[in-house]
Amino acid sequence: MAATSSCSLNLGVKGKGKPEQPFSSSKSSQLLFSSNMSLVYNNTKYCLSLHSHQTLLSACLTKTKNSAFVVASAKPEHLKIMISGAPASGKGTQCELITKKYGLVHIAAGDLLRAEIASGSENGKRAKEYMEKGQLVPNEIVVMMVKDRLLQPDSQENGWLLDGYPRSLSQATALKEFGFQPDLFIVLEVNEEILVERVVGRRLDPVTGKIYHLKYSPPETEEIAARLTQRFDDTEEKVKLRLQTHHQNVEAVLSMYEDITLKVNGNVPKEDVFAQIDDALTKLFEDQKLASGSLAA
Repeated sequence: MAATSSCSLNLGVKGKGKPEQPFSSSKSSQLLFSSNMSLVYNNTKYCLSLHSHQTLLSACLTKTKNSAFVVASAKPEHLKIMISGAPASGKGTQCELITKKYGLVHIAAGDLLRAEIASGSENGKRAKEYMEKGQLVPNEIVVMMVKDRLLQPDSQENGWLLDGYPRSLSQATALKEFGFQPDLFIVLEVNEEILVERVVGRRLDPVTGKIYHLKYSPPETEEIAARLTQRFDDTEEKVKLRLQTHHQNVEAVLSMYEDITLKVNGNVPKEDVFAQIDDALTKLFEDQKLASGSLAA
Protein backbone atom coordinates (compact mmCIF):
# COMPACT_ATOMS: atom_id res chain seq x y z
CA MET A 1 0.00 0.00 0.00
CA ALA A 2 1.32 3.44 -0.87
CA ALA A 3 2.38 5.71 1.97
CA THR A 4 0.17 8.75 2.33
CA SER A 5 -0.09 11.88 4.41
CA SER A 6 -3.34 13.75 4.86
CA CYS A 7 -5.03 16.69 6.50
CA SER A 8 -8.70 17.29 7.27
CA LEU A 9 -10.61 20.57 7.26
CA ASN A 10 -14.14 21.25 8.55
CA LEU A 11 -15.81 24.53 7.62
CA GLY A 12 -19.08 25.97 8.95
CA VAL A 13 -21.66 26.87 6.30
CA LYS A 14 -23.88 29.98 6.58
CA GLY A 15 -22.93 30.36 10.21
CA LYS A 16 -24.71 27.15 11.23
CA GLY A 17 -21.70 24.89 11.81
CA LYS A 18 -18.63 25.29 14.00
CA PRO A 19 -15.16 24.64 12.55
CA GLU A 20 -14.27 22.23 15.33
CA GLN A 21 -17.43 20.13 14.97
CA PRO A 22 -16.88 16.61 13.59
CA PHE A 23 -18.89 15.23 10.70
CA SER A 24 -22.38 14.12 11.69
CA SER A 25 -24.62 11.78 9.70
CA SER A 26 -27.82 12.68 11.53
CA LYS A 27 -30.88 13.94 9.67
CA SER A 28 -30.10 17.48 10.76
CA SER A 29 -26.86 17.23 8.75
CA GLN A 30 -28.03 15.45 5.59
CA LEU A 31 -25.58 14.87 2.73
CA LEU A 32 -26.15 17.34 -0.10
CA PHE A 33 -23.01 16.76 -2.18
CA SER A 34 -20.06 14.37 -2.26
CA SER A 35 -17.12 14.37 -4.64
CA ASN A 36 -13.59 12.99 -5.02
CA MET A 37 -11.05 14.84 -7.19
CA SER A 38 -7.49 14.19 -8.25
CA LEU A 39 -4.87 16.86 -8.93
CA VAL A 40 -1.14 17.12 -9.51
CA TYR A 41 1.07 19.85 -8.02
CA ASN A 42 4.88 19.91 -8.28
CA ASN A 43 4.85 16.33 -9.56
CA THR A 44 2.97 15.18 -6.46
CA LYS A 45 -0.49 13.66 -6.77
CA TYR A 46 -3.25 14.63 -4.37
CA CYS A 47 -6.79 13.33 -3.80
CA LEU A 48 -9.31 15.89 -2.54
CA SER A 49 -12.56 14.60 -1.01
CA LEU A 50 -15.45 17.00 -0.44
CA HIS A 51 -18.59 16.25 1.57
CA SER A 52 -21.21 18.99 1.87
CA HIS A 53 -24.02 18.77 4.43
CA GLN A 54 -26.77 21.18 5.45
CA THR A 55 -24.68 22.44 8.35
CA LEU A 56 -21.15 21.38 7.51
CA LEU A 57 -18.63 21.31 4.67
CA SER A 58 -15.94 18.66 5.15
CA ALA A 59 -12.77 18.46 3.07
CA CYS A 60 -9.91 15.98 3.17
CA LEU A 61 -6.68 16.42 1.14
CA THR A 62 -4.47 13.35 0.78
CA LYS A 63 -0.95 13.29 -0.75
CA THR A 64 -0.13 10.06 -2.57
CA LYS A 65 3.52 9.03 -2.96
CA ASN A 66 3.12 6.23 -5.46
CA SER A 67 2.50 6.58 -9.18
CA ALA A 68 -1.09 5.35 -9.13
CA PHE A 69 -3.58 7.88 -10.53
CA VAL A 70 -6.76 8.33 -8.52
CA VAL A 71 -9.77 8.42 -10.83
CA ALA A 72 -12.04 11.39 -10.19
CA SER A 73 -15.71 10.72 -9.51
CA ALA A 74 -18.67 13.02 -8.94
CA LYS A 75 -22.37 12.26 -9.28
CA PRO A 76 -25.02 14.84 -10.17
CA GLU A 77 -27.53 15.76 -7.51
CA HIS A 78 -30.88 14.01 -7.58
CA LEU A 79 -33.63 16.23 -8.94
CA LYS A 80 -35.67 18.28 -6.48
CA ILE A 81 -38.85 19.55 -8.13
CA MET A 82 -41.93 21.47 -7.01
CA ILE A 83 -45.09 21.60 -9.11
CA SER A 84 -48.12 23.87 -8.78
CA GLY A 85 -51.38 23.95 -10.66
CA ALA A 86 -54.96 25.08 -10.20
CA PRO A 87 -57.79 22.59 -9.58
CA ALA A 88 -58.32 20.52 -12.76
CA SER A 89 -55.06 21.77 -14.30
CA GLY A 90 -53.90 18.20 -14.90
CA LYS A 91 -51.27 18.32 -12.17
CA GLY A 92 -52.01 14.79 -10.98
CA THR A 93 -51.49 13.36 -14.45
CA GLN A 94 -48.19 15.22 -14.90
CA CYS A 95 -46.97 14.03 -11.49
CA GLU A 96 -47.58 10.44 -12.56
CA LEU A 97 -45.67 10.95 -15.82
CA ILE A 98 -42.75 12.69 -14.09
CA THR A 99 -42.34 10.08 -11.36
CA LYS A 100 -42.62 7.24 -13.87
CA LYS A 101 -39.77 8.56 -16.05
CA TYR A 102 -37.47 10.10 -13.46
CA GLY A 103 -38.11 7.88 -10.45
CA LEU A 104 -38.71 10.81 -8.10
CA VAL A 105 -40.58 10.34 -4.84
CA HIS A 106 -44.02 11.92 -5.21
CA ILE A 107 -44.96 13.90 -2.11
CA ALA A 108 -48.38 15.55 -1.78
CA ALA A 109 -49.19 17.48 1.40
CA GLY A 110 -52.82 16.33 1.39
CA ASP A 111 -51.80 12.67 1.23
CA LEU A 112 -49.29 13.22 4.04
CA LEU A 113 -51.96 14.78 6.21
CA ARG A 114 -54.36 11.87 5.71
CA ALA A 115 -51.59 9.32 6.31
CA GLU A 116 -50.45 11.04 9.53
CA ILE A 117 -54.00 11.04 10.88
CA ALA A 118 -54.46 7.38 9.98
CA SER A 119 -51.18 6.44 11.67
CA GLY A 120 -52.12 8.18 14.91
CA SER A 121 -48.86 10.11 15.07
CA GLU A 122 -48.46 13.18 17.26
CA ASN A 123 -48.72 15.51 14.25
CA GLY A 124 -51.69 13.51 13.00
CA LYS A 125 -53.52 13.83 16.32
CA ARG A 126 -52.96 17.58 16.38
CA ALA A 127 -54.14 17.93 12.77
CA LYS A 128 -57.24 15.84 13.46
CA GLU A 129 -58.25 18.12 16.34
CA TYR A 130 -58.28 21.14 14.04
CA MET A 131 -60.09 19.31 11.25
CA GLU A 132 -62.80 17.99 13.58
CA LYS A 133 -63.48 21.59 14.61
CA GLY A 134 -63.75 22.60 10.97
CA GLN A 135 -60.58 24.66 11.21
CA LEU A 136 -57.58 24.80 8.87
CA VAL A 137 -54.55 22.81 10.00
CA PRO A 138 -51.85 25.32 11.05
CA ASN A 139 -48.91 25.80 8.70
CA GLU A 140 -46.33 24.63 11.24
CA ILE A 141 -47.94 21.18 11.49
CA VAL A 142 -48.05 20.64 7.73
CA VAL A 143 -44.55 22.06 7.25
CA MET A 144 -43.16 19.57 9.78
CA MET A 145 -44.92 16.70 7.99
CA VAL A 146 -43.45 17.78 4.66
CA LYS A 147 -39.99 18.30 6.16
CA ASP A 148 -39.98 14.85 7.76
CA ARG A 149 -41.04 13.24 4.47
CA LEU A 150 -38.37 15.06 2.48
CA LEU A 151 -35.76 13.75 4.93
CA GLN A 152 -36.76 10.11 4.46
CA PRO A 153 -34.06 7.93 2.82
CA ASP A 154 -36.04 7.32 -0.39
CA SER A 155 -36.45 11.08 -0.95
CA GLN A 156 -32.76 11.68 -0.29
CA GLU A 157 -31.61 8.84 -2.53
CA ASN A 158 -34.00 9.26 -5.46
CA GLY A 159 -34.92 12.95 -5.43
CA TRP A 160 -38.41 14.30 -4.87
CA LEU A 161 -41.44 15.87 -6.54
CA LEU A 162 -43.34 18.10 -4.13
CA ASP A 163 -46.94 18.35 -5.34
CA GLY A 164 -49.03 21.45 -4.64
CA TYR A 165 -46.80 22.67 -1.85
CA PRO A 166 -45.80 25.25 -0.68
CA ARG A 167 -49.05 27.17 -1.13
CA SER A 168 -48.03 30.38 0.61
CA LEU A 169 -44.97 32.55 1.08
CA SER A 170 -44.75 31.55 4.76
CA GLN A 171 -44.65 27.86 3.81
CA ALA A 172 -41.99 28.49 1.17
CA THR A 173 -39.93 30.48 3.67
CA ALA A 174 -40.20 27.71 6.27
CA LEU A 175 -38.97 25.09 3.78
CA LYS A 176 -36.05 27.31 2.82
CA GLU A 177 -35.10 27.73 6.48
CA PHE A 178 -35.05 23.94 6.80
CA GLY A 179 -32.61 23.82 3.87
CA PHE A 180 -34.96 22.63 1.12
CA GLN A 181 -34.48 24.46 -2.17
CA PRO A 182 -35.91 23.04 -5.41
CA ASP A 183 -34.01 22.85 -8.68
CA LEU A 184 -37.17 23.80 -10.56
CA PHE A 185 -40.60 25.21 -9.70
CA ILE A 186 -43.15 24.14 -12.32
CA VAL A 187 -46.38 26.11 -12.78
CA LEU A 188 -49.14 24.68 -14.98
CA GLU A 189 -51.02 27.53 -16.65
CA VAL A 190 -54.51 26.78 -17.94
CA ASN A 191 -57.16 29.27 -19.12
CA GLU A 192 -59.86 29.82 -16.51
CA GLU A 193 -62.73 28.91 -18.83
CA ILE A 194 -61.09 25.53 -19.51
CA LEU A 195 -60.55 24.92 -15.79
CA VAL A 196 -64.18 25.77 -15.01
CA GLU A 197 -65.41 23.42 -17.76
CA ARG A 198 -63.19 20.61 -16.47
CA VAL A 199 -64.36 21.01 -12.88
CA VAL A 200 -68.07 21.53 -13.50
CA GLY A 201 -68.20 18.46 -15.76
CA ARG A 202 -66.55 16.12 -13.23
CA ARG A 203 -68.60 13.29 -11.78
CA LEU A 204 -67.84 10.60 -9.20
CA ASP A 205 -68.93 6.98 -9.28
CA PRO A 206 -69.73 6.28 -5.59
CA VAL A 207 -69.45 2.53 -6.17
CA THR A 208 -65.96 2.35 -7.75
CA GLY A 209 -64.57 5.75 -6.77
CA LYS A 210 -63.67 6.44 -10.41
CA ILE A 211 -63.78 10.03 -11.66
CA TYR A 212 -65.57 10.71 -14.95
CA HIS A 213 -66.14 13.82 -17.04
CA LEU A 214 -69.38 14.31 -18.91
CA LYS A 215 -67.53 15.62 -21.97
CA TYR A 216 -63.95 14.33 -21.90
CA SER A 217 -64.35 10.98 -20.15
CA PRO A 218 -68.04 9.93 -20.12
CA PRO A 219 -69.25 6.80 -18.27
CA GLU A 220 -69.19 3.52 -20.17
CA THR A 221 -72.82 2.56 -19.54
CA GLU A 222 -76.17 4.17 -18.75
CA GLU A 223 -76.22 2.24 -15.47
CA ILE A 224 -73.01 3.96 -14.33
CA ALA A 225 -74.22 7.33 -15.63
CA ALA A 226 -77.39 7.06 -13.53
CA ARG A 227 -75.48 6.71 -10.24
CA LEU A 228 -72.83 9.40 -10.78
CA THR A 229 -72.66 12.22 -8.26
CA GLN A 230 -71.13 15.70 -8.28
CA ARG A 231 -68.95 17.12 -5.50
CA PHE A 232 -70.67 19.95 -3.66
CA ASP A 233 -67.85 22.37 -4.51
CA ASP A 234 -67.62 21.43 -8.20
CA THR A 235 -69.93 24.26 -9.20
CA GLU A 236 -68.97 27.23 -11.35
CA GLU A 237 -69.39 29.71 -8.49
CA LYS A 238 -67.28 27.74 -6.02
CA VAL A 239 -64.56 26.81 -8.50
CA LYS A 240 -64.05 30.45 -9.44
CA LEU A 241 -63.53 31.29 -5.76
CA ARG A 242 -61.03 28.42 -5.44
CA LEU A 243 -59.19 29.63 -8.54
CA GLN A 244 -58.98 33.16 -7.17
CA THR A 245 -57.42 31.86 -3.94
CA HIS A 246 -55.05 29.63 -5.89
CA HIS A 247 -53.79 32.46 -8.10
CA GLN A 248 -53.17 34.70 -5.08
CA ASN A 249 -51.18 31.98 -3.33
CA VAL A 250 -49.12 31.10 -6.41
CA GLU A 251 -48.14 34.72 -7.02
CA ALA A 252 -46.83 34.96 -3.46
CA VAL A 253 -44.83 31.72 -3.78
CA LEU A 254 -43.40 32.70 -7.17
CA SER A 255 -41.58 35.61 -5.55
CA MET A 256 -39.46 33.03 -3.72
CA TYR A 257 -38.68 30.90 -6.80
CA GLU A 258 -38.83 33.37 -9.69
CA ASP A 259 -35.30 32.50 -10.90
CA ILE A 260 -36.10 28.78 -11.22
CA THR A 261 -39.75 28.94 -12.35
CA LEU A 262 -40.95 27.07 -15.44
CA LYS A 263 -44.36 28.18 -16.69
CA VAL A 264 -45.98 25.44 -18.75
CA ASN A 265 -48.86 25.78 -21.20
CA GLY A 266 -51.47 23.43 -19.77
CA ASN A 267 -54.15 24.14 -22.38
CA VAL A 268 -52.73 21.50 -24.74
CA PRO A 269 -53.11 17.68 -24.57
CA LYS A 270 -51.37 15.99 -21.63
CA GLU A 271 -48.66 14.51 -23.88
CA ASP A 272 -47.70 17.99 -25.08
CA VAL A 273 -47.76 19.34 -21.53
CA PHE A 274 -45.38 16.61 -20.43
CA ALA A 275 -43.10 17.23 -23.41
CA GLN A 276 -42.51 20.79 -22.13
CA ILE A 277 -41.74 19.53 -18.62
CA ASP A 278 -39.62 16.65 -19.89
CA ASP A 279 -37.43 18.95 -21.97
CA ALA A 280 -36.74 21.15 -18.95
CA LEU A 281 -36.00 18.23 -16.61
CA THR A 282 -33.73 16.55 -19.16
CA LYS A 283 -31.74 19.77 -19.61
CA LEU A 284 -31.56 20.26 -15.85
CA PHE A 285 -30.22 16.75 -15.33
CA GLU A 286 -27.67 17.12 -18.13
CA ASP A 287 -26.51 20.47 -16.72
CA GLN A 288 -25.98 18.83 -13.33
CA LYS A 289 -23.93 16.05 -14.94
CA LEU A 290 -21.77 18.59 -16.75
CA ALA A 291 -21.26 20.63 -13.59
CA SER A 292 -20.27 17.51 -11.66
CA GLY A 293 -17.93 16.46 -14.44
CA SER A 294 -16.19 19.82 -14.60
CA LEU A 295 -15.75 19.80 -10.81
CA ALA A 296 -14.20 16.35 -10.93
CA ALA A 297 -11.88 17.13 -13.86
